[in-house]
Amino acid sequence: GRSGRQGDAGSSRFYLSLEDNLMRIFASDRVSSLMQKLGMEDGEAIESGLVSKAIENAQKKVEAHNFDIRKHLLEYDDVANDQRKVIYEQRNDLLMDDDVKENIEAMREDVVGGIVDTYIPPGSVDELWDVGGLTEVLDHDLGLNLDIAAWLEGDSSLHEETLREKILDSVNNAAQEKENLVSSEIMRRVEKQVMLDIVDRQWKDHLVAMDHLRQGINLRSYAAKNPKQEYKREAFDMFVTMLENIKHDVISFLSMVQVRAEEDVAAAEQQQQQPQNMQFNHAPSPDALGNQAADLPENRELKPFVRGQKKIGRNEPCPCGSGKKYKQCHGKLK
Repeated sequence: GRSGRQGDAGSSRFYLSLEDNLMRIFASDRVSSLMQKLGMEDGEAIESGLVSKAIENAQKKVEAHNFDIRKHLLEYDDVANDQRKVIYEQRNDLLMDDDVKENIEAMREDVVGGIVDTYIPPGSVDELWDVGGLTEVLDHDLGLNLDIAAWLEGDSSLHEETLREKILDSVNNAAQEKENLVSSEIMRRVEKQVMLDIVDRQWKDHLVAMDHLRQGINLRSYAAKNPKQEYKREAFDMFVTMLENIKHDVISFLSMVQVRAEEDVAAAEQQQQQPQNMQFNHAPSPDALGNQAADLPENRELKPFVRGQKKIGRNEPCPCGSGKKYKQCHGKLK
């Protein structure tokens, strides 16, 4: 205020209690005990180099503690950042590429190979082959109705590699048949859009799973394990699993999708646009009703309407025996 107007920069003076959290946690207890031995009363101002030095040391400890916290968080964030760089680079390449046919073919080969390896372990004997499980998963995930058991019975020369190639050929032929129904340009756009959608969805699910892993990873220290190393190891395993899920979901979606030729689509749209044969019944006009009333005989006795059964209240149980109120059951129709 006044010193500033007179060209004096002035000075600031801070007051800090020995019971402040900064002094209580980080400063030495000997400062408080020394002040008590000197007979200092509560609330009395203390100006001492010892106290100033203790405050300075406490501030250094706080800054070092905060630095360790930031460093600890950064090491965890680096794991997600490395994965983010990989997935964003692949996504950018996908956006810039108009023809992803080679990527789809490579994914298809990896997915089929992984499925076959699951039910027909590499280098295993025929007795360990789960032919029924392989047939079922090919039908469920890829929409292929293949009689693999009949293949093996009809051709004794089939072994692990030849069977894998035959299944892959069936998958490729099914994909080619769909592409023949539409143009290659349309199929490339569909493949690109499907890959983008699945990559985005899988990446978001992966980030949620990473957050859940990070929240409870510190509990690993009770098992004499380094939480940081455990987080890096499990995060890498989850990332590899996410990449495999992307391949599987892309190939499964493209294999299960139903495509129609342009002629069939045009015929279906034309059929929907055709007007349907409908009959409209108009209610008689008031004049017609008046003429009908005039034609009635004069000596005809008009009787009031008599209900044949007791009127059912809206809140009474429905007579159908459903246990619901009448207004919530058959009363809705009235």
